[in-house]
Amino acid sequence: MTERVDFYVLKSSTAKQRWTFACRLTEKAYLRDLKVVLLSESAADAEALDELLWTFNERAFVPHELRTGAPATGAASRAASASASASASASGFAPAVQLTQDLDSIEAADLLVNLSDRLPARLDRFARIAEIMDGDAERRAKGRERFKAYRDMKLPVETHQLDESSGA
Repeated sequence: MTERVDFYVLKSSTAKQRWTFACRLTEKAYLRDLKVVLLSESAADAEALDELLWTFNERAFVPHELRTGAPATGAASRAASASASASASASGFAPAVQLTQDLDSIEAADLLVNLSDRLPARLDRFARIAEIMDGDAERRAKGRERFKAYRDMKLPVETHQLDESSGA
């Protein structure tokens, strides 16, 4: 059940500024032992975020998994899941942070950071949703549409106006 939606509004209109803020927000959630999903608009955006999560802060360590494409089906999916589970169990590591452009393969998370231009499906899988808006006029217009959609769903929505120096 989604408890709340937060809109973080940046003055900058650059994607990198928006992504850097998303990395800081993700790091903060990760350090609180929360499960986080970053939803990107495209595979290229997910790959750029993947790189940025390793480099946005030289003191930060945010282990994460990049998930590309839709989930596999049938035997291939079971084999991949078994292999991933065995690997995670053997190493004691299961990523708390996942990057994707397709939420179909995601079970649930404490926080969804939506960096896409679309309203995520099946919101009830995420306790909180963070929408990060920048100064781009088209992106803000789409963000306003999502804001209205969340309100129409009777979800509590908060807006945070941030200046250029704001951290998460």
